[in-house]
Amino acid sequence: MNGLLDAVAAEVDRDRLMAHVAEFAKRVKLSGTPEELESFGYLENTMRGYGFRTRLLSHDAYISLPGAASLAVDGRAIRCITHSMSDPTGPGGRTAAVVHVGEGSEAEIAGKDVAGKIVLVDGIAVEDVARYASEAGAIGEIHISPTEQTYEMCISPVWGSPSHLTRAKLPRTAVVTVSRDDGAALRQRCLAGETVVATITSAVDTGWRKTPLLVCDMDGPAGADAPFVLFSGHHDTWHYGVMDNGSANATMLEAARVLAERRADWRRGLRVCFWSGHSHGRYSGSAWYADENWIELERSCAAHVNVDSTGAIGATVLTDAGVIDELTGLAREAIAAETGQVHKGGRQGRAADQSFWGVGVPSMFGSLSHQPPGPVKMLVALGWWWHTPEDLADKIDPDHLVRDTRIALRCLWALQADPVLPLDYTQTADALARELDAIAAGAEGFDIEALRQATAALKAAASAVNAAALEAGDAQARRLDAALMRASRALVPLNYTSGERFRHDPAMPQPPWPSLQPLRDLADADPGSDERRFREVEARAARNRALHAIGLATETLTQALSQSGAPQ
Repeated sequence: MNGLLDAVAAEVDRDRLMAHVAEFAKRVKLSGTPEELESFGYLENTMRGYGFRTRLLSHDAYISLPGAASLAVDGRAIRCITHSMSDPTGPGGRTAAVVHVGEGSEAEIAGKDVAGKIVLVDGIAVEDVARYASEAGAIGEIHISPTEQTYEMCISPVWGSPSHLTRAKLPRTAVVTVSRDDGAALRQRCLAGETVVATITSAVDTGWRKTPLLVCDMDGPAGADAPFVLFSGHHDTWHYGVMDNGSANATMLEAARVLAERRADWRRGLRVCFWSGHSHGRYSGSAWYADENWIELERSCAAHVNVDSTGAIGATVLTDAGVIDELTGLAREAIAAETGQVHKGGRQGRAADQSFWGVGVPSMFGSLSHQPPGPVKMLVALGWWWHTPEDLADKIDPDHLVRDTRIALRCLWALQADPVLPLDYTQTADALARELDAIAAGAEGFDIEALRQATAALKAAASAVNAAALEAGDAQARRLDAALMRASRALVPLNYTSGERFRHDPAMPQPPWPSLQPLRDLADADPGSDERRFREVEARAARNRALHAIGLATETLTQALSQSGAPQ
C-alpha cells in the first residue's frame, strides 16, 4: 500500500499547479462579483475536463464588502481600513471618547465604561471582540494591528448567513484597524490618562446577493448513491488572494486530476466543492450547502478534507494542522511520508468552512502548512501578507505547493481507496477520557462515572473494529464502513458542537467538546449554593446527551462486529 501511495503522490505535477496559480492571480474575487463568477468558470471547465460532473449553483447569501473608511483623532487623519460586517456610519461618522480595553476580552470590556464610546483594542479585528463591544454599548472599535499591515477581516459572530433569529447578533459597532505605530501612539495617550476623541467614518456594503458554488462529482464503483468523500476550499478572496485561497484551489484541481486518473481503484466517490462567501459572508457558502443538503450528507458523506492557503513561502511547519481525533493517524502518516515531521494532532478551530460537524462528518485540515513561530500573535501561521494586497504570486513556493498537494492527496486516497475508512475512534475515546478527567477535577460531587464507563466501552469497541478492518473481506468491509459512518454522526457533534445538529453554532471560539460545557460550568459555583443547583440542571442534560451519543456509537460498532463474526 505504501508503494502505491508513493506512486500516486508522485503524479502531482508542479507545472500544472503553478499554471493554476497564475490563472488565479489574474482577478480579485469578492463574493458575488462578476470577476469571481468568471473565475468559477475556469474551475468548472477544468473539472469537467478531468471527467467530473459539475453543477454551478447560485444561492442567496448575506455578503458584506468593506468600502472606504477614515479615522480622525483630534482633527488628525490616521490611515485605516474597515471590515466586513462592521456597522457603517453614514457620511456623518461617529464621534466619541476612546477607551483602551487591552485585547478586548469579555472581562476587559466589561470592566470599563464603554457605553457610547469607541474602544481601542490591541490586535486585529475579530468576531468575539465585536460581539462583546456591541453588547456593552460601544459605538465603535479601533483595532491596533500587530504589524504595519492592516488585515482584512469578517467580524460577524454568526456562522453563515444570519436568520431572523440571529441577525441581532451582528456587530453594532463601526470598526476600523490602524497600523501598529499609529495605534501605539493612541494607546500611549489613553494609558497616560489623556482624553482622546475620535471620529470613525466608514462605508460597508452589506446585504443579500447571489453567490456561486461549484459542486463536482465523480462516483465510486457503487454509483451515485454510495458514500463519498468531500474535498473543499473557498474561491473568494481578499484582494488577489493568491495564497488565500488561490494556491489551495490549485491543490484541489491537481489532486482531483490525479485521483480521477486512478478512478478504477476507488471504493468511494469524490465530491469537490468550491465555496464563495468564506471571506465576506462568514462561511455562507458551505453553511448554505450543509443546510440545503443535510439529509444527503448525513446519509452519504464519509469524511471532509478542507484545504486553505497551501504552498506559502516559509511555510515549513506541518506539525499542528487541525484534524479531528479519529483522523489524526491518517494525517500523521501523510505528513511524515512527505516531510518526516511528526504531526502533534492539533485540534480544529472554529473556522475553515467546517460547516459539517452538526451533520456528523469527520474532518481534517483547513490550513495545512504554517510559518515558524514568531512574535506576532495571530499572524504567525499564514504569513504577514495574509488578508492584505500583498498576497500575490510571489508568496507561493512551488516546492511547498507540491508538498502540500501530495499530503492532501495521500489523505484523500486513503479515504477513497482503503477497504475500511481510516477512522480510528480509539483516539476519540482517549480524547474524551482526558476531557472527563479535567471536568471531574472541577465538578466534584456530580456523578460522571457512567460517562467514564461508556467511554471505556467505546474504546473497546473501536479497538475491535480496528483489528477487524485489517482482515476484512469486501462484505465485512462494507458493514464496518457503514458502522463507522453511523458512529461519526453521534460522536462528531458531541466533540465539535454544543449539541445542536441542525443549526450552526456561533462563529466564536469554542472549548474542546463544547457539548460538555455545562459540566465544566459546575466548577464556577460553590457546592450547596442555589447557583450550583441551577447549573446542575443543564449538567444533567449534557451528561444524558453524551451518554446517548457514546452509547449509540458503541452499539453501532458492536453490532457491525457481531454481524461479521469478528471478535468483540
